[in-house]
Amino acid sequence: MTAPVFVVERLDRVAPEFVLDGPEGRHAVSVKRLRPGEDVVLTDGRGRWAEGVVKAAEGKDRLVVVDLEPVHEEAPAAPRITVVQALPKGDRGELAVETMTEVGVDAIVPWQASRCITQWRGDRGLKALGKWRATAREAGKQSRRVRFPDVADAATTRQVGTLLAGADFAAVLHESGEERLATVELPTRGEIVLVVGPEGGVSPEELAVFAEAGAKPYVLGRTVLRTSTAGTAAAALVLARTGRWS
Repeated sequence: MTAPVFVVERLDRVAPEFVLDGPEGRHAVSVKRLRPGEDVVLTDGRGRWAEGVVKAAEGKDRLVVVDLEPVHEEAPAAPRITVVQALPKGDRGELAVETMTEVGVDAIVPWQASRCITQWRGDRGLKALGKWRATAREAGKQSRRVRFPDVADAATTRQVGTLLAGADFAAVLHESGEERLATVELPTRGEIVLVVGPEGGVSPEELAVFAEAGAKPYVLGRTVLRTSTAGTAAAALVLARTGRWS
C-alpha cells in the first residue's frame, strides 16, 4: 500500500462519491497537493479501509474521491505486541510513540514509573496523553497503517503488573537480564508485552512486582539505549522474530 492515507470517522458504507474535508481535507489539498487521478486510501484507523481516486480538489480543504473499492478490513496481527513505555522527559515520549507506531507496535501503555522525572498529573497529564495519541495517529498515516496503535491511559506499576500477568510472553528490558531477547523463544499467537523503564532505570521494587507477574528481565545487546529508543528496537526485533515482518 503506497497511496497516502487519510482518516475518516466511519467507513461503514462508502458512497460513490466521498468528500474529504476538515483538517484531513486541508492536509490532502494544501499540504499533499493531491490532484485528479491520484490514488488515496481512506481508513478509520481501526482496520477498515477503502482505496479510491481523486476526482477533484476544491478550494483549500475539500478533496472529492470516487471509484472507492468495497471496504476492506485488516485483521489484528498476531502476536499482538504491546510496549509499556515509562514517561521520558521533554518530547522524547512523542518520539518513542512515533517510531514504535512506524515499526508496527499494536498498543502503547504510558507508565508512571517511580524514577520518572516527568509526572502526568491533572490537565498536564491529559494534554500529554493527547499528544501521544495524536502522534500515534499521524505516524500511523505516515507509515501507511490502517490499524493504528492503541495508546492507553497512564498506568501505575500495579496496573502494569496486571497487564504482564495476562500476557503470553512478558519481558522487562533491564541490564540484570541473563538472557537476550534475540534468543528467547517467543509465541506466535496471543500477546507479547515489553516493558521499557525510565532513564533512571526500573527500581528493585518494580522489578519484584513484575517478576511476581511472570515477567523476566532481558537484555537487547551490549549497548545501553535511551528509553525513547529501546522500545522501538525491542519491538522491531520481536516483529522480525515472530514473522510479523515476513
